[in-house]
Amino acid sequence: MAITNTWSVQDMQRTDADGAVFLVYWSMIAQSDGDPAYSASDGGKLRTEPDPSDPDFIPYADLTENDVLGWVYSSLIVDDETADEAKARTEAFWTAKVQGQIDKAATTESGVPWAAE
Repeated sequence: MAITNTWSVQDMQRTDADGAVFLVYWSMIAQSDGDPAYSASDGGKLRTEPDPSDPDFIPYADLTENDVLGWVYSSLIVDDETADEAKARTEAFWTAKVQGQIDKAATTESGVPWAAE
């Protein structure tokens, strides 16, 4: 059973004057492809401190979801990780949660013994 991780930006808040995004709402869903499907998710708010004078500043109208997810991945960095490593660590954690649900379901059953009579 494969488990897929899907990252998305749900919403953003920005200033009208310069298109500076200062708040990002994001989510990551890990989901199995079986029937039943199992899932686990993470998400949150990322507060940014945009600086329109910064040469790397991207105004709202020019942003892509990948640009913003890059900010999210960077916000998850622990110690000396890269953004890609932080993303991979987060995905591994939630993938393990889904795998735990799959494993538990494979070794448990429900019902009552007298119904089989």
